[in-house]
Amino acid sequence: MKKAVKGNFGYIPAKRRQVILRTFIYFGISLAIFFAGYITTGTRKNLLTVVAVLGCLPACKSLVNAVMMIRATGCSQKARDFLAPLEGRLIGMYDMYFTSYQHNFPISHMVVEGKILLGYTEQDKCDPQACQEHLKTMLKQGGFPDITVKISKDLSEYGKQLENLNGMKQDHNPERDDEIRVILYDISL
Repeated sequence: MKKAVKGNFGYIPAKRRQVILRTFIYFGISLAIFFAGYITTGTRKNLLTVVAVLGCLPACKSLVNAVMMIRATGCSQKARDFLAPLEGRLIGMYDMYFTSYQHNFPISHMVVEGKILLGYTEQDKCDPQACQEHLKTMLKQGGFPDITVKISKDLSEYGKQLENLNGMKQDHNPERDDEIRVILYDISL
């Protein structure tokens, strides 16, 4: 099975398959332990039933992850084909899905350059203003209070923003950009 790596195109579908498979395996193991105890003793009241019930804890946690991954959406092939040539020297992050207490933010593509973070979402249900505020707050808590965040719903507008960012001569620190990317990977699904 292909390893899912955050930030790569196709991360969400690959991770979704992994999480669903893992969930079925975890529940299967718990059921197998339960039935092994029932068959050997003839009753539910045995030690293997306790082990099977405790085995449901990681299975249920995995089920919650599976539900989240099923709801998550990634970048479409059309958007990827349009955006990949425009990245230039920038490092693109695909299939980012951020969650907050109030909203979920499916971001198809993002780039970080210096003090600028650009993002594109294909989903109508994603509120760009709320996403910008959420990301600013998270980056501020991560030690980057001076980041400008711009999330766009228009693909052609976002493409122009990428071209402009690529054309800018900036004195930036690649290590700092990597630290910001790590924070973004940590707070996304």
